[in-house]
Amino acid sequence: MNTTEIFLIAMTVIFTVPYLVWRLGGTDYWAPLVVVQIIMGIVLGPGVLGRAFPDYYQFVFNPAVVQSLNGVAWWAVMLFVWIAGIELDLKKAWVHRVESGITAGLALGTPLIAGSLAALALLGGGWMGARAETWQFVLGVGMSCAVTALPILILLMEKLEILRQPLGQRILRYASLDDIAIWGVLALILMDWQRVGRQGLFLILFAVATWGLRRLMLRLPAADRWFVSLIWLALVSFGADWSGLHFMVGAFLAGAVMDADWFDQAQMDLLRHHVLMVLMPVFFLSTGLRTNWEMGGYAVFGVAGLLLAVSVGGKLLGLQIAGRLLRWAPGEARIIGWLLQTKALIMIIFANVLLDKQIITSETFTALLLMAVGSTMLTVPVVAPMLRPMMALVKRAS
Repeated sequence: MNTTEIFLIAMTVIFTVPYLVWRLGGTDYWAPLVVVQIIMGIVLGPGVLGRAFPDYYQFVFNPAVVQSLNGVAWWAVMLFVWIAGIELDLKKAWVHRVESGITAGLALGTPLIAGSLAALALLGGGWMGARAETWQFVLGVGMSCAVTALPILILLMEKLEILRQPLGQRILRYASLDDIAIWGVLALILMDWQRVGRQGLFLILFAVATWGLRRLMLRLPAADRWFVSLIWLALVSFGADWSGLHFMVGAFLAGAVMDADWFDQAQMDLLRHHVLMVLMPVFFLSTGLRTNWEMGGYAVFGVAGLLLAVSVGGKLLGLQIAGRLLRWAPGEARIIGWLLQTKALIMIIFANVLLDKQIITSETFTALLLMAVGSTMLTVPVVAPMLRPMMALVKRAS
């Protein structure tokens, strides 16, 4: 078979296997389709399928096919991160800046500290990447434990029917502020002092171009804004990668400087759903191809469990402190904490960048990936029972 035919076989596997597991297994309550796709990406990778059926694995996922899949995955994740940047709700966060600042700071800072302490315990065990400074590894793993996956959080809150409720809007404000901090820390970790001139030039050109883009977008018809936005996404991502940052940092910046009200909200929601359905499964598979169990499955699972414990525990502790300081209603802190601990795609994207830059090893990446899956699978089963009494009170009041 030629490369095109094998590529299409790979695409068939990528879309068929997760769908059948999700539909036939009835996993939607504890593992939505997006989570099943992430898990199947791991299963189809070298650590599971590659070991069980090495000849099949080498035939389907040969270097030419993997390179083609990576191209699709790059564009998919750029679109996904760009949409996440656009959906930042900074205007509402500014209106409620004291409450939002305290909550977002504790929601990010507490698991960051806990995750950094866990990272310190991993030093010297082969978990740090070849090109990492100690502070980069510690901060990178710590921030991975503090991440909130804003786009997946939106999907889960839609599922729980609280997205448009006051509680859901509050949670979006907190997650939006943390999202900015996450990408800011990533940019700091990726600072290349040998290329600092390029990075400075990129930031200056980006600031000037942003001013021009914002003026241009207000004058364009609504339909034209989508096309111009995609051009902007590609250019900023290229500039960030050229400067020594990473194209995903550029994709986030490209979206963060755009206003959500430039676009029809229903169309934006549809685009996000379509990117998740049509393109992101390829990213999940390409992510699974990067998993590694060479240090032993037990060690990787052990580290994943440690990171999951500190990330969830740190997030819940931070929100409990915020709830007491701000005098929230009983139970709110636990609900908000469990929703904000959702890692899913943003943490996987974050970890991909750390792996690309050799700040973490592929074994650490695998542990982080397992932690993200566990975190996301816990969210709905834990939160749904806590929400029922609160939603019943809301319905009776209305």
